Parts: sequence; C-alpha cells; structure tokens
Amino acid sequence: MLVFGVDFTSAPRPRKPITCAVCKFSGGVLRPQRVEALTSFAAFESFLQRPGPWLAGFDFPFGQPLQVIRTLGWGESWAEIVAHVGAMSRDEFLAALKAYRDARPPGDKHPLRPTDALAGARSPLMVYRVPVGRMFWAGAPRLLAAGLSVIPCHPTGEARIALETYPALVARRWIGARPYKSDSAARQTMDQHHARCDLLAGLRADCDNHYGFALDLAGDLAEVLISDPSGDRLDALLCAVQAAWASRQPGYGVPSSADPREGWIVDPVTVRASFARFHLVR
Repeated sequence: MLVFGVDFTSAPRPRKPITCAVCKFSGGVLRPQRVEALTSFAAFESFLQRPGPWLAGFDFPFGQPLQVIRTLGWGESWAEIVAHVGAMSRDEFLAALKAYRDARPPGDKHPLRPTDALAGARSPLMVYRVPVGRMFWAGAPRLLAAGLSVIPCHPTGEARIALETYPALVARRWIGARPYKSDSAARQTMDQHHARCDLLAGLRADCDNHYGFALDLAGDLAEVLISDPSGDRLDALLCAVQAAWASRQPGYGVPSSADPREGWIVDPVTVRASFARFHLVR
C-alpha cells in the first residue's frame, strides 16, 4: 500500500512548500521512500490526482465545529459546507470567522471540535500564529474537488483516501512538549535539533509498541528529516505514521460517534479518549 503524509500550508511557495512523505506500507512495516516539496497549489492539486490506491494523512482540519457551521448557515452535509467555503474568497472567509468570533462572549470565541479537545489541538477558527482556519479554507475544498474519499466526512469508495492527522500527537509520545521546530536554521537551538533526533530515534526503536508496526527508515533519509529546522519533513512522516495506523483499524480509527461534518483526527489517543469519554458519560 502506498501511504502519504502531508504537512500542509495555506500559502505554498518554494521557501515553505507543502511537504509530502512518500511511504510504502506492507507486512507490518512502514518504509519511507522520499520527501517531496509541493511548491504551489497547482502541484498539490496534481498530487491529489495521482492514481490510487493510496491513503494519505493531511495535517489540517477537515471541518469546523458544529456550532460555527450552524450559526453561519454554511450547509447540512460536509460536501455542501466545503463547497460553500470553497466559493468564498479568503477575505470573505476570514470576515465570516471574525463576525462569528465578535458575536461570541469571552472564552467562547475559538470553540473546539470534539476531536480537537481529545487531541489537545487548536481550534479550527485560529487564523493567526498557527493558522489552521486558513488551512481548512485552502485544503478542504481541494480534497472535495479532487474527488477523494474523505474519512469520515465524505466517503465515496474512491481508491484515494484522505484522513485528518495531527503530528503533534506522535511527537508527544516520545518528547513530550519539547519544541523541535524553528522558522530558520539560523534561529534554531541545539535543544530543538536534539529533540528532532530524540523523536526520530524513539519512533524508529518503538513505533511497534504504539502504532502496531515497525518503521524502516534509511539513514540518509533520517538525516534529511533531522536536518530540516522547520520540522515540516519530520511532521510529514508523523502524518504518514498516523495514516498507516488508521489503515489497519475498523472504520480507519474513527468512532461511530464522530460527526462527519466536523471530521476526526486519527490516532490511538483519540480512539482511547473517545472510548473513555463515552463510558464516563454512560
């Protein structure tokens, strides 16, 4: 099986591309082959049209919280919501989110989806610092337009399957909250470099205990991942790890309680947390 991990940006360019880890997954072993740089949306859209079968983990929110969707009146199904968002300009989309936030009381301006709360992720309404809201606007409509089977939002039976991933969940398993990214080689610290080394070493040695399969990573490719101060190449691999894990789970690791309009982050952490919350509520 071909597995991709995609570290996304809402403004791809040569200095900050959409980064794609290309992996083969068979016999309980994930084997990264290379890392590709998609420097424009045209390149990203071409990537989405590669013939299947393949499965990819994308590091951006596939949906918005239900309370936002309902308040803004964007639609009833995920496809309808995303088509509506895709018809908006960036400024129109940002203005809609701002109007929503301005109308909410303090403490309720950046709501979370259930999966965000379980994963410790940021609100999909965030448009600055970590601009996941902008990433949703730029990414989700392109998944829809490409005809992918988007799990659990828009399953179509297509052999090209899109899953939402969150690489921070993988990183936390081995390095906790230690920072491992910098916006430039000049600004990175030795601690960040060592954190990338420790993260990759832990993943190579202990992936099976956490994700149920081994990681076979060549030394030269490992050095490519470690030497990238932005952490984008490493994050792309972490997305591929989550996607490979999901490929072996019932329903791709998405609980039946997940609302398809919001999306779901695939990882053992969100499965366990969802199970625990369900039994606590009961």
